[in-house]
Amino acid sequence: MTKLSDTQALILSAAAQRDDRIALPLPESLRGGAAAKVVGAMLAKGFLEEVDVDLRKGENREEAHLRRNPHGQMPALELDCGNYLSEITAICEYLEEKHPSPAMIGTTPEERAECRMWTRRVDLNIAEPLANGYRFGEALKFFEKRIPVAPEASPGLKMIAANRIKWLDDQMADGRKYICGERFTLADMLLYCWIDFGNQVGQPLDQSNANIVAWFNRVGERPSVKA
Repeated sequence: MTKLSDTQALILSAAAQRDDRIALPLPESLRGGAAAKVVGAMLAKGFLEEVDVDLRKGENREEAHLRRNPHGQMPALELDCGNYLSEITAICEYLEEKHPSPAMIGTTPEERAECRMWTRRVDLNIAEPLANGYRFGEALKFFEKRIPVAPEASPGLKMIAANRIKWLDDQMADGRKYICGERFTLADMLLYCWIDFGNQVGQPLDQSNANIVAWFNRVGERPSVKA
C-alpha cells in the first residue's frame, strides 16, 4: 500500500497556502535535491500532475480547469471514478482513508477528532487571516483583479493571526511535543507551512512565543523537512 511521507504531506499542505493551490515552487524549507526527488516520486505515483499553468494570465480561472474545480483553485485530485476532489483538508482526509499508514490524522475516533479540531483551529484562526492579511496588503496589486479584496482589513487580519498564534503558544505551555501531544499530525504540517509562509511575507513569528518557536524548530529538525 502506498504511503504518504512527511515531505509529501508537507508539499500538499504548502500548496494550500497559495491562492491557486499549486505545489511548485516548493517552500524554502523543503528545497533541495531530496525534496525534488519527492516531487518526482509524487508525480510518478499520481499524487501530483505536472501541468503548465500561466497564473498571471489567470489560466486557473478558465473553463478547462473550472470543469475540475469550479472554485478555480488547485490542487484538484482526480479520482478513479472520474470525479474531482479539491480543498487540501478534504484531499488529505481522502488519502488517509485510502492509505492509512503512517497516520497523519489518527488511528482512533478520538485521535481523528482531536486532529480535526486543531486543524480547523489553525485553518480558520491563523491560516485564513494570515493569508488574507497578505493578499489584501503586500500582494494587493496581484490579487485585486482576481478575488474580492478589502485592503482596509489587512492590518486587523494580521493582528488576529498574531493573536491566535499567541493563544496557541499559551496552550502549548503544557509541554506537549506537537499540537496533538506526542503525535505529529496534519495540524502540525498545516501550521508549520503557514508560519514558514508568514516568515517570508512580512508576518514573521514573534520570538516571544517561546513554545511555538521551540515547536517550529522541532518540526524543522524532522528529516523530511531538512531534506
